[in-house]
Amino acid sequence: MDQSSSYYSIPLGSSYMYNPAPPPPALEYPYIGQPPPPLPIVRLRGLPFGCTEGEIADFMHGLDVVDVLLVHKGKRFTGEAYCVLGYPLQVDFALSRNKKNIGRRYVEVFRSSKQEYYRAIANEVSDASSEYIPRARSAEDLAEHTGVLRMRGMPFSACKEDIIDFFKNFSLLQDSIVILANSEGKPTGEAFVEFANAEDSRAAMAKDRMTIGSRYIELFPSSREELEETVARGRVLQKTTEGEDLTEMTAVLRMRGLPYSAERDDIIDFFKDFVLSEDSVHITHNLEGRPTGEAFVEFANPEDAKAALAKDRMMLGSRYIELFQSSHEDLYESLSRGR
Repeated sequence: MDQSSSYYSIPLGSSYMYNPAPPPPALEYPYIGQPPPPLPIVRLRGLPFGCTEGEIADFMHGLDVVDVLLVHKGKRFTGEAYCVLGYPLQVDFALSRNKKNIGRRYVEVFRSSKQEYYRAIANEVSDASSEYIPRARSAEDLAEHTGVLRMRGMPFSACKEDIIDFFKNFSLLQDSIVILANSEGKPTGEAFVEFANAEDSRAAMAKDRMTIGSRYIELFPSSREELEETVARGRVLQKTTEGEDLTEMTAVLRMRGLPYSAERDDIIDFFKDFVLSEDSVHITHNLEGRPTGEAFVEFANPEDAKAALAKDRMMLGSRYIELFQSSHEDLYESLSRGR
Protein backbone atom coordinates (compact mmCIF):
# COMPACT_ATOMS: atom_id res chain seq x y z
CA MET A 1 0.00 0.00 0.00
CA ASP A 2 1.25 3.47 -0.81
CA GLN A 3 1.59 4.86 2.70
CA SER A 4 1.94 8.41 1.40
CA SER A 5 -1.74 8.37 0.37
CA SER A 6 -3.02 7.11 3.73
CA TYR A 7 -5.97 9.03 5.12
CA TYR A 8 -4.40 8.80 8.57
CA SER A 9 -0.98 10.14 7.50
CA ILE A 10 0.68 7.24 9.35
CA PRO A 11 2.12 3.97 8.09
CA LEU A 12 -0.66 1.39 7.85
CA GLY A 13 1.63 -1.61 7.78
CA SER A 14 1.21 -2.15 11.52
CA SER A 15 -2.57 -1.74 11.55
CA TYR A 16 -4.91 -4.74 11.64
CA MET A 17 -6.81 -4.38 8.35
CA TYR A 18 -9.80 -6.76 8.33
CA ASN A 19 -10.92 -5.90 4.81
CA PRO A 20 -7.93 -4.24 3.13
CA ALA A 21 -8.71 -2.34 -0.05
CA PRO A 22 -6.58 -0.99 -2.91
CA PRO A 23 -5.08 2.44 -2.20
CA PRO A 24 -7.27 5.40 -3.24
CA PRO A 25 -6.22 7.67 -6.07
CA ALA A 26 -3.51 10.08 -4.96
CA LEU A 27 -5.78 13.12 -5.32
CA GLU A 28 -8.92 11.62 -3.71
CA TYR A 29 -8.38 13.64 -0.53
CA PRO A 30 -6.67 16.89 -1.55
CA TYR A 31 -6.15 18.40 1.92
CA ILE A 32 -3.89 21.22 0.79
CA GLY A 33 -5.37 24.48 2.02
CA GLN A 34 -8.30 22.86 3.84
CA PRO A 35 -8.81 20.75 6.99
CA PRO A 36 -9.14 16.97 6.63
CA PRO A 37 -12.59 15.39 7.04
CA PRO A 38 -13.54 13.91 10.45
CA LEU A 39 -12.24 10.51 11.50
CA PRO A 40 -14.57 7.89 9.93
CA ILE A 41 -15.73 6.06 13.02
CA VAL A 42 -18.96 4.51 14.34
CA ARG A 43 -20.01 3.23 17.75
CA LEU A 44 -21.86 -0.08 18.09
CA ARG A 45 -24.14 -0.91 21.02
CA GLY A 46 -25.98 -4.07 22.04
CA LEU A 47 -23.29 -6.51 20.90
CA PRO A 48 -23.40 -10.11 22.20
CA PHE A 49 -21.20 -10.44 25.27
CA GLY A 50 -19.05 -13.06 23.57
CA CYS A 51 -18.58 -10.91 20.48
CA THR A 52 -15.14 -10.81 18.86
CA GLU A 53 -13.38 -8.29 16.63
CA GLY A 54 -13.74 -10.72 13.73
CA GLU A 55 -17.52 -10.88 14.13
CA ILE A 56 -17.69 -7.09 14.03
CA ALA A 57 -15.53 -7.09 10.88
CA ASP A 58 -17.96 -9.61 9.34
CA PHE A 59 -20.89 -7.37 10.40
CA MET A 60 -19.16 -4.54 8.49
CA HIS A 61 -18.43 -6.82 5.51
CA GLY A 62 -17.65 -4.85 2.37
CA LEU A 63 -16.28 -1.85 4.31
CA ASP A 64 -12.64 -1.17 5.09
CA VAL A 65 -12.32 -1.87 8.81
CA VAL A 66 -9.10 -0.30 10.08
CA ASP A 67 -9.57 -0.90 13.81
CA VAL A 68 -12.07 -2.36 16.27
CA LEU A 69 -12.02 -1.35 19.94
CA LEU A 70 -14.13 -3.46 22.31
CA VAL A 71 -15.21 -1.41 25.33
CA HIS A 72 -14.80 -2.86 28.82
CA LYS A 73 -15.73 -1.65 32.28
CA GLY A 74 -14.30 -3.32 35.35
CA LYS A 75 -12.74 -6.03 33.12
CA ARG A 76 -16.16 -6.89 31.67
CA PHE A 77 -17.28 -6.30 28.10
CA THR A 78 -20.02 -3.65 28.00
CA GLY A 79 -21.57 -4.73 24.69
CA GLU A 80 -20.19 -1.63 22.97
CA ALA A 81 -17.39 -1.16 20.47
CA TYR A 82 -15.86 1.47 18.22
CA CYS A 83 -15.13 0.70 14.58
CA VAL A 84 -12.73 2.86 12.56
CA LEU A 85 -13.35 2.75 8.81
CA GLY A 86 -11.12 3.45 5.86
CA TYR A 87 -12.87 6.48 4.35
CA PRO A 88 -15.45 9.06 5.52
CA LEU A 89 -18.02 8.03 2.90
CA GLN A 90 -18.21 4.57 4.44
CA VAL A 91 -19.75 5.91 7.66
CA ASP A 92 -23.15 6.26 5.99
CA PHE A 93 -22.96 2.66 4.76
CA ALA A 94 -22.13 1.53 8.30
CA LEU A 95 -25.08 3.49 9.71
CA SER A 96 -27.40 1.66 7.30
CA ARG A 97 -26.68 -1.50 9.29
CA ASN A 98 -28.31 -0.05 12.40
CA LYS A 99 -30.53 -2.69 14.09
CA LYS A 100 -29.18 -5.53 11.94
CA ASN A 101 -28.28 -8.71 13.81
CA ILE A 102 -25.13 -10.32 15.11
CA GLY A 103 -26.39 -13.71 16.22
CA ARG A 104 -29.64 -13.19 18.10
CA ARG A 105 -28.86 -9.62 19.11
CA TYR A 106 -29.72 -6.63 16.98
CA VAL A 107 -26.98 -4.04 17.07
CA GLU A 108 -27.40 -0.27 17.18
CA VAL A 109 -24.94 1.79 15.12
CA PHE A 110 -24.21 5.45 15.85
CA ARG A 111 -21.97 8.07 14.28
CA SER A 112 -19.01 8.75 16.58
CA SER A 113 -15.99 11.06 16.76
CA LYS A 114 -12.25 11.03 17.22
CA GLN A 115 -12.69 12.46 20.73
CA GLU A 116 -15.03 9.63 21.82
CA TYR A 117 -12.72 7.02 20.31
CA TYR A 118 -9.59 8.37 21.99
CA ARG A 119 -11.45 8.71 25.29
CA ALA A 120 -12.49 5.06 25.03
CA ILE A 121 -8.87 4.04 24.40
CA ALA A 122 -7.75 6.03 27.44
CA ASN A 123 -10.43 4.36 29.56
CA GLU A 124 -9.32 0.92 28.37
CA VAL A 125 -5.75 1.68 29.42
CA SER A 126 -6.93 3.07 32.75
CA ASP A 127 -9.20 0.08 33.35
CA ALA A 128 -6.38 -2.35 32.54
CA SER A 129 -4.14 -0.78 35.17
CA SER A 130 -6.82 -0.28 37.82
CA GLU A 131 -6.14 -3.59 39.59
CA TYR A 132 -2.63 -2.38 40.34
CA ILE A 133 -3.57 1.16 41.35
CA PRO A 134 -6.40 1.20 43.89
CA ARG A 135 -8.30 4.47 43.79
CA ALA A 136 -11.36 5.94 45.38
CA ARG A 137 -14.66 6.13 43.53
CA SER A 138 -14.82 9.48 41.79
CA ALA A 139 -16.57 11.44 39.10
CA GLU A 140 -14.28 9.77 36.56
CA ASP A 141 -15.73 6.38 37.52
CA LEU A 142 -19.19 7.72 36.73
CA ALA A 143 -18.27 9.24 33.38
CA GLU A 144 -20.18 6.49 31.59
CA HIS A 145 -23.32 7.32 33.55
CA THR A 146 -25.25 10.58 33.37
CA GLY A 147 -28.34 9.57 35.35
CA VAL A 148 -30.22 8.28 32.27
CA LEU A 149 -30.69 4.64 31.26
CA ARG A 150 -32.27 3.20 28.14
CA MET A 151 -34.42 0.07 28.44
CA ARG A 152 -34.91 -2.42 25.62
CA GLY A 153 -37.03 -5.57 25.30
CA MET A 154 -40.06 -4.49 27.36
CA PRO A 155 -43.49 -6.06 26.79
CA PHE A 156 -45.53 -3.81 24.49
CA SER A 157 -48.14 -3.65 27.24
CA ALA A 158 -45.67 -2.25 29.79
CA CYS A 159 -46.64 1.07 31.33
CA LYS A 160 -44.83 3.58 33.54
CA GLU A 161 -46.09 1.87 36.70
CA ASP A 162 -44.41 -1.38 35.56
CA ILE A 163 -41.11 0.46 35.08
CA ILE A 164 -41.38 2.15 38.48
CA ASP A 165 -42.00 -1.27 40.03
CA PHE A 166 -39.03 -2.73 38.10
CA PHE A 167 -36.81 -0.05 39.69
CA LYS A 168 -38.64 -0.13 43.03
CA ASN A 169 -35.41 0.34 45.00
CA PHE A 170 -35.02 3.79 43.46
CA SER A 171 -37.09 6.94 43.73
CA LEU A 172 -38.72 7.55 40.35
CA LEU A 173 -41.59 9.73 39.19
CA GLN A 174 -43.78 9.06 36.16
CA ASP A 175 -42.41 12.24 34.58
CA SER A 176 -38.91 10.74 34.67
CA ILE A 177 -39.96 7.91 32.33
CA VAL A 178 -40.37 8.20 28.56
CA ILE A 179 -41.81 5.17 26.71
CA LEU A 180 -40.97 5.13 23.00
CA ALA A 181 -43.35 4.62 20.09
CA ASN A 182 -42.96 3.90 16.39
CA SER A 183 -44.23 6.03 13.51
CA GLU A 184 -47.74 4.60 14.04
CA GLY A 185 -47.76 5.56 17.71
CA LYS A 186 -47.41 1.98 18.95
CA PRO A 187 -44.94 0.94 21.70
CA THR A 188 -41.50 -0.21 20.53
CA GLY A 189 -40.55 -2.01 23.73
CA GLU A 190 -38.00 0.70 24.62
CA ALA A 191 -37.95 3.50 27.19
CA PHE A 192 -35.71 6.10 28.78
CA VAL A 193 -35.54 6.43 32.57
CA GLU A 194 -34.03 9.47 34.28
CA PHE A 195 -32.70 8.84 37.79
CA ALA A 196 -31.94 11.32 40.55
CA ASN A 197 -28.20 11.14 39.85
CA ALA A 198 -25.45 9.20 38.09
CA GLU A 199 -24.84 7.05 41.18
CA ASP A 200 -28.43 5.75 41.04
CA SER A 201 -28.30 5.00 37.31
CA ARG A 202 -25.03 3.13 37.81
CA ALA A 203 -26.53 1.07 40.65
CA ALA A 204 -29.68 0.41 38.60
CA MET A 205 -27.57 -1.38 35.97
CA ALA A 206 -27.65 -4.34 38.36
CA LYS A 207 -31.19 -4.91 37.01
CA ASP A 208 -29.83 -5.62 33.51
CA ARG A 209 -31.26 -8.91 32.15
CA MET A 210 -33.93 -9.10 34.85
CA THR A 211 -37.53 -9.49 33.75
CA ILE A 212 -40.76 -7.55 33.41
CA GLY A 213 -43.43 -10.17 32.98
CA SER A 214 -41.92 -12.85 30.74
CA ARG A 215 -39.44 -10.51 29.04
CA TYR A 216 -35.85 -9.99 30.12
CA ILE A 217 -34.86 -6.35 29.97
CA GLU A 218 -31.61 -4.97 28.56
CA LEU A 219 -30.26 -1.76 30.11
CA PHE A 220 -27.81 0.69 28.51
CA PRO A 221 -26.23 3.89 29.85
CA SER A 222 -27.67 6.83 27.91
CA SER A 223 -27.71 10.61 28.21
CA ARG A 224 -30.05 13.55 28.56
CA GLU A 225 -29.08 14.60 25.02
CA GLU A 226 -30.15 11.26 23.53
CA LEU A 227 -33.40 11.42 25.49
CA GLU A 228 -34.19 14.95 24.33
CA GLU A 229 -33.33 14.10 20.72
CA THR A 230 -35.79 11.18 20.82
CA VAL A 231 -38.53 13.36 22.30
CA ALA A 232 -37.86 16.04 19.67
CA ARG A 233 -38.43 13.46 16.91
CA GLY A 234 -41.86 12.72 18.38
CA ARG A 235 -41.10 9.08 19.14
CA VAL A 236 -42.90 9.16 22.48
CA LEU A 237 -45.91 7.07 23.46
CA GLN A 238 -48.83 9.42 23.97
CA LYS A 239 -50.97 9.26 27.08
CA THR A 240 -53.96 6.98 26.80
CA THR A 241 -57.16 6.65 28.70
CA GLU A 242 -57.01 4.21 31.57
CA GLY A 243 -57.62 0.65 30.50
CA GLU A 244 -57.01 1.30 26.80
CA ASP A 245 -55.25 -1.62 25.18
CA LEU A 246 -52.01 -0.43 23.57
CA THR A 247 -51.25 -3.87 22.18
CA GLU A 248 -53.87 -4.28 19.47
CA MET A 249 -53.15 -7.80 18.30
CA THR A 250 -52.45 -8.52 14.64
CA ALA A 251 -52.09 -11.87 12.89
CA VAL A 252 -48.29 -11.45 12.59
CA LEU A 253 -45.56 -12.59 14.98
CA ARG A 254 -41.83 -12.02 14.71
CA MET A 255 -39.46 -14.84 15.72
CA ARG A 256 -35.94 -14.24 16.99
CA GLY A 257 -33.15 -16.67 17.82
CA LEU A 258 -33.72 -19.17 15.02
CA PRO A 259 -30.87 -21.53 14.06
CA TYR A 260 -29.29 -20.18 10.87
CA SER A 261 -30.08 -23.53 9.25
CA ALA A 262 -33.81 -23.27 10.03
CA GLU A 263 -36.17 -23.57 7.06
CA ARG A 264 -39.86 -22.86 6.59
CA ASP A 265 -40.80 -26.47 7.34
CA ASP A 266 -39.03 -26.21 10.72
CA ILE A 267 -41.09 -23.14 11.61
CA ILE A 268 -44.33 -24.77 10.47
CA ASP A 269 -43.49 -27.76 12.68
CA PHE A 270 -42.73 -25.41 15.60
CA PHE A 271 -46.28 -24.03 15.23
CA LYS A 272 -47.78 -27.44 14.41
CA ASP A 273 -50.95 -26.67 16.41
CA PHE A 274 -51.81 -23.93 13.91
CA VAL A 275 -52.64 -23.96 10.22
CA LEU A 276 -49.71 -22.41 8.33
CA SER A 277 -48.51 -22.59 4.74
CA GLU A 278 -45.00 -21.98 3.43
CA ASP A 279 -46.22 -18.67 1.98
CA SER A 280 -47.09 -17.45 5.48
CA VAL A 281 -43.51 -17.89 6.76
CA HIS A 282 -40.92 -15.22 5.88
CA ILE A 283 -37.31 -15.89 6.92
CA THR A 284 -35.25 -12.68 6.87
CA HIS A 285 -31.73 -12.31 5.45
CA ASN A 286 -28.98 -9.72 5.75
CA LEU A 287 -27.43 -7.72 2.93
CA GLU A 288 -25.15 -10.64 2.06
CA GLY A 289 -28.12 -12.99 1.76
CA ARG A 290 -27.38 -14.84 5.00
CA PRO A 291 -30.17 -15.71 7.48
CA THR A 292 -30.46 -13.26 10.39
CA GLY A 293 -31.99 -15.74 12.82
CA GLU A 294 -35.34 -13.94 12.54
CA ALA A 295 -38.60 -14.60 10.71
CA PHE A 296 -42.13 -13.23 10.37
CA VAL A 297 -45.11 -15.59 10.55
CA GLU A 298 -48.61 -14.73 9.32
CA PHE A 299 -51.38 -16.61 11.13
CA ALA A 300 -54.96 -17.07 9.99
CA ASN A 301 -56.21 -14.44 12.45
CA PRO A 302 -55.11 -12.36 15.47
CA GLU A 303 -56.56 -14.94 17.88
CA ASP A 304 -54.24 -17.64 16.54
CA ALA A 305 -51.26 -15.28 16.76
CA LYS A 306 -52.10 -14.47 20.37
CA ALA A 307 -52.42 -18.16 21.23
CA ALA A 308 -49.12 -18.89 19.47
CA LEU A 309 -47.32 -16.53 21.87
CA ALA A 310 -47.54 -19.40 24.37
CA LYS A 311 -44.63 -20.90 22.43
CA ASP A 312 -42.36 -18.03 23.50
CA ARG A 313 -39.01 -19.31 24.89
CA MET A 314 -39.66 -22.85 23.63
CA MET A 315 -36.97 -24.69 21.70
CA LEU A 316 -36.38 -25.15 17.99
CA GLY A 317 -33.48 -27.54 17.72
CA SER A 318 -30.98 -26.43 20.36
CA ARG A 319 -32.10 -22.76 20.35
CA TYR A 320 -34.83 -21.21 22.41
CA ILE A 321 -37.07 -18.93 20.37
CA GLU A 322 -38.30 -15.48 21.34
CA LEU A 323 -41.68 -14.37 19.97
CA PHE A 324 -42.86 -10.79 19.57
CA GLN A 325 -46.08 -9.19 18.44
CA SER A 326 -45.55 -7.59 15.05
CA SER A 327 -47.59 -6.21 12.17
CA HIS A 328 -48.03 -6.47 8.42
CA GLU A 329 -46.37 -3.05 8.17
CA ASP A 330 -43.19 -4.36 9.82
CA LEU A 331 -43.33 -7.46 7.62
CA TYR A 332 -43.76 -5.46 4.40
CA GLU A 333 -40.99 -3.04 5.42
CA SER A 334 -38.63 -5.94 5.97
CA LEU A 335 -39.56 -7.51 2.62
CA SER A 336 -39.15 -4.18 0.83
CA ARG A 337 -35.58 -3.97 2.13
CA GLY A 338 -34.90 -7.28 0.45
CA ARG A 339 -34.57 -9.13 3.72
